[in-house]
Amino acid sequence: MRAAALSLMLVTLAARPASAEQDLLLGADMTAPAMTQAEMSRADIQGMIAKANGQPLDLHDKALSGLDLSGLNLRGANLRTARLNKTNLRGADLSGANLEQAWLLKADLSGARLQDAKMFGITARDANFSGADLSRAMPIGDFKGANMSGATLFDLKGGADLKNQSMGLMRTVFTSVNLSGAKLKGANLGRSRLEYANLTDADLTDVVLMGSDLSGANLTGATIAGADFKNVDVSGARLLDLKGQDSAKDWAARVNADRAVTVKND
Repeated sequence: MRAAALSLMLVTLAARPASAEQDLLLGADMTAPAMTQAEMSRADIQGMIAKANGQPLDLHDKALSGLDLSGLNLRGANLRTARLNKTNLRGADLSGANLEQAWLLKADLSGARLQDAKMFGITARDANFSGADLSRAMPIGDFKGANMSGATLFDLKGGADLKNQSMGLMRTVFTSVNLSGAKLKGANLGRSRLEYANLTDADLTDVVLMGSDLSGANLTGATIAGADFKNVDVSGARLLDLKGQDSAKDWAARVNADRAVTVKND
């Protein structure tokens, strides 16, 4: 699947009903060789790194699924529309990398460095980001079912930009994502989808959640000092043992607050 096809898919999403919004898996053949195989080897990429003399690699639109790229220096690499499904990127340096419209289904990025990474339109369902550093990254994409436990997401830029939506309403999808113990201080997750997310013991200090969907999410033990809860849907959310609740912003402006779980069931 080439970049043009991916771009066409994104444009098509804008014309689909809300139920199909942003689901790049719709119409995609996930069994095709372009999605499951690699056109290069680890040795090939290591050779490119050696010849680059510190300059960012250009790997845009490459099929790299299933490779072991753990620990490699891919700082600033152009991986736009690349296929990295089930790729091992454990401990790799992807800081400043361009991962826009890339595919990372079930990829392993545990402990990886992704500071300032561009992730607009990314599809990273069920990927492992545990312990990774995504500070200041822009994850406007689909991370449904991903593991981000213990990850660092300081100043994350995940809020939907309603003024710049040429390809429809793209937003951060953290549905059913494991964010337990994650550090999200100062992150922007405005209008994001966080249904059934695990946010137990997460640091949500000064996080922008305005207009987000936290229905069914578990925030037990989370720190929410300074977090913005205006128009946040908390239907079925577990809001137990919260820290800093007194200083949370617009706490009274939550949606479906009467349906949230605020008392432990012994």
